[in-house]
Amino acid sequence: MTRLTVDDVYQYIHGVCFKNGPPGVVGAETEWFVTSPADPAAPVPAARVRDLMTAADPPPNGSRLTYEPGGQLELSSAPFPGLAPLHAALTADIAHVRDALAPAGLDLAGYGVDPFRPPRFQAEHPRYLAMRDYYRAGGYTDSGTDMMCSTASVQVCVDIGADAADAARRWRLAHALGPVLVAAFANSPVRAGSRTGLRSTRQAIWTDLDPCRTLPVHRSPGANPADEWARYALDARMMVIRTPGGDWRADPGLTFGEWLAKGEPGHDDLVYHLSTLFPPVRPRGWLELRMIDALPGPYWPVPVAVAAALLDDPRAASAAEAATEPVAGRWTAAARDGLTDPALAVAARGCFAAALEALPRLGAAELVPLVAEYADRYVDRGRCPADDVLLEGRTA
Repeated sequence: MTRLTVDDVYQYIHGVCFKNGPPGVVGAETEWFVTSPADPAAPVPAARVRDLMTAADPPPNGSRLTYEPGGQLELSSAPFPGLAPLHAALTADIAHVRDALAPAGLDLAGYGVDPFRPPRFQAEHPRYLAMRDYYRAGGYTDSGTDMMCSTASVQVCVDIGADAADAARRWRLAHALGPVLVAAFANSPVRAGSRTGLRSTRQAIWTDLDPCRTLPVHRSPGANPADEWARYALDARMMVIRTPGGDWRADPGLTFGEWLAKGEPGHDDLVYHLSTLFPPVRPRGWLELRMIDALPGPYWPVPVAVAAALLDDPRAASAAEAATEPVAGRWTAAARDGLTDPALAVAARGCFAAALEALPRLGAAELVPLVAEYADRYVDRGRCPADDVLLEGRTA
């Protein structure tokens, strides 16, 4: 096996993680808790859900079906040339899953953190077992278990950019948008029956979990995005190492850069290491926005439409840059306060207005009523779905 060098790491990240191309392709990943509407606090065995989905036909539009360690069900769309076909395809695939679960009295519930049930580790894959061991060894037993078993999100995937300059602009804007998206879509104020004092407990769990792999990457205004990601990857601790015998060793006590200096890792080790880094904006040949709480069923398309419109439409992007400049970096306030933070509320209203104007230009006029409904119900009133959860008293 050819051993990597630091130059190899930089070349891979520049050439693969930040591969340029004309923007326009969009995808989404929706994570859901599987619950019994008759008793939302009842545990649902992951094996039962897998059996139901195995017996059903595959999702009709090609969405990939996977499971998180706590049994959360994830539907990852194929990439689509625009918001309209993505929305139609993923809506049908989610309905397909709901139809397969319904005869068993089960349904999909959208929250950033499970408000009813404590975490229950149900994974068997060696990757997740090794992750659990890593978090235990690092002193993150509770938060690691919460993250793996009790959180869910809507992830938005957009293109890197047309060229290096466009990629740098989109990278900066995606990070500046992060706190606004956290605040506008916060939907996790209750965990296992108890109020947490936060609007987005999911974001707080991820932020506090393991800073070397969960904090934002972009911190220097003039930095090259690919160089920032390469340094981040080199400085992050190794989560697990695959041994020559095919086993997994958790928490080897090295950063990837330190392991690289020993002359041991190869190309596949780098690719795997990058998959264990979970910042709110992750470059994978596209930009993956990971900071948005899972939402109640009708509203999952809203963050996808807003984020894609603000990044892909030049006029909307300019408006978003101006709106987010005063609140860039306000991750903690966003998770704690949502849109009760006045500065974040102003930024969110500006971003939603720009997105609503851009959607028809992007061929997604059919999404305007849903985004406008969300803006009227939440954003224009300085509210987020977490406020509904608190008003409805979903606590023990």
